[in-house]
Amino acid sequence: MQLTDALLDLCSAKTPSIIAIDGPAGAGKTTLANNLALALSTSLRVNVIHMDDLYNGWENALGEELSRTLLHLTGAHLAAKPLNYSKFNWAANEFDESITVPAADLLILEGVGSGQSAIRENLTALLWIDIDYNQGLARVLERDGQSLENQMQKWLLQQEQHFRVEGTQNAADFILTT
Repeated sequence: MQLTDALLDLCSAKTPSIIAIDGPAGAGKTTLANNLALALSTSLRVNVIHMDDLYNGWENALGEELSRTLLHLTGAHLAAKPLNYSKFNWAANEFDESITVPAADLLILEGVGSGQSAIRENLTALLWIDIDYNQGLARVLERDGQSLENQMQKWLLQQEQHFRVEGTQNAADFILTT
């Protein structure tokens, strides 16, 4: 059975559903989320939320504020309500005005921290994508620019600590490697 078929079976059996795609930077989480959303949207109404839009900058990305935001979003989704949240504006280093996303059958959360323990009981499936540390860093720097190298080195330490505390990979329902 293909991953898409397995996820469609899980999500069709219980709507609204939530899939989290977590793993190290550069692993391909955004690409997978976009591909799954496209494939599953033939049967389900799908919303995708990227953790990059929810982080409160580099220093406060994986803290309690993210957990509260994810609890708010997953709670609203499971109650079949529209999702209200503010996207982080990286250029201005602050959150933009609140946006509203219509209710859907499936919510895909994508990015580092999306599979955290605070919301795991709300998840239909947790996907982990693994990648070699150096390969992931190289992909991010190729995509976002070499000017982020120092910040990314710090980020990689933050994400490693987060994953160690959260046990995200061990909690995953599906493990993929790139």
